[in-house]
Amino acid sequence: MARELTVAIAGLGAIGLHLARALDAGVEGLRLVSVAARDQDKARANLAGFRNPPALVSLAELAQADVVVEAAPAAIFEQVAVAAIEAGRIFVPSSVGALLPRMHLVARARETGARIIVPTGALLGLDAVRAAAEGEVASVTIETRKPPRGLVGAPYLDQHGIDVAAITTPTLIFEGNAFDAAQGFPANVNVAAALALAGIGPERTTVKIWADTTVTRNTHTIRVEAASARLTMTIENVPSEENPRTGKITPLSILACLRGLTSTLKVGS
Repeated sequence: MARELTVAIAGLGAIGLHLARALDAGVEGLRLVSVAARDQDKARANLAGFRNPPALVSLAELAQADVVVEAAPAAIFEQVAVAAIEAGRIFVPSSVGALLPRMHLVARARETGARIIVPTGALLGLDAVRAAAEGEVASVTIETRKPPRGLVGAPYLDQHGIDVAAITTPTLIFEGNAFDAAQGFPANVNVAAALALAGIGPERTTVKIWADTTVTRNTHTIRVEAASARLTMTIENVPSEENPRTGKITPLSILACLRGLTSTLKVGS
């Protein structure tokens, strides 16, 4: 029987708290041992009803667990990632967009024996994209449409004086590569970052972001032109009530990713 893996979570927001509850309910081969949160009192209240409440620790102390899940604001991404990687742990980031400008962390993980496992998140078809990328790929495009309120706070909007609250018709507010998209929309394009890492890289992955008043779900359409296949995939994610910038499927995706670390039967590459 495979040994049990201990899990730590950075952040107890829309993603982290849902994941923590699921782990506390019981997942074979995994045990939640610690969490870190900015609001300590709120975290204690949220953990009070757990069957086996995890320890509330500092960001650095999370790296004592076998697996460190980052489910926090992108601003503290590097702090969580570096601690986990230096300790040789399995690091599972939800802020994948924050990884793109920090690929030195991948090189460092190679030196320390750490692993960085990017979950599918709010996306679909990553297995197919990874498979296609083993051969020749001509282009990869992702078009994201979100209700305007789901884009509020993005640095790109502030830099270009765009008030999404004033938008009344579907409006294309960004078109560029995944690297630039990740910098301009750090809380919104984790899907594009994951797609870029699975496929042909951030410079060659085209991203289009729409503020769309006609949609109620965060919608992503992927188009891949490859020698092996032509892929067109669309997913409509229900936004989280706690944070409209993320979808309800995101913590479920991370949970599925964690299950795959210990499962006897694992479906998908």
